[in-house]
Amino acid sequence: MKHHVRRILEETACLDVEIDTLGDNDDLYAAGLSSLGTVRVMLAVEEAFAIEIPGSLITHDMFASIAALAGVIAQLVPEESIATRS
Repeated sequence: MKHHVRRILEETACLDVEIDTLGDNDDLYAAGLSSLGTVRVMLAVEEAFAIEIPGSLITHDMFASIAALAGVIAQLVPEESIATRS
């Protein structure tokens, strides 16, 4: 899952640092994630996983780190569905 999140962030987030330099729990906002970037990431996640993220889950904390974003996606996407995207 975190691999997929990293790819989406790399393609859409416009971070100030290379995605490979970030740990799973590093602060994405400190790495340059903007409010526009969060929208881009959210839309890319929804498209990549064919889901709609409920408004109640869309918080500042959801985008705080790669691990946080992966955790939210894992709540919404069945494990077997993720395996087919690898």
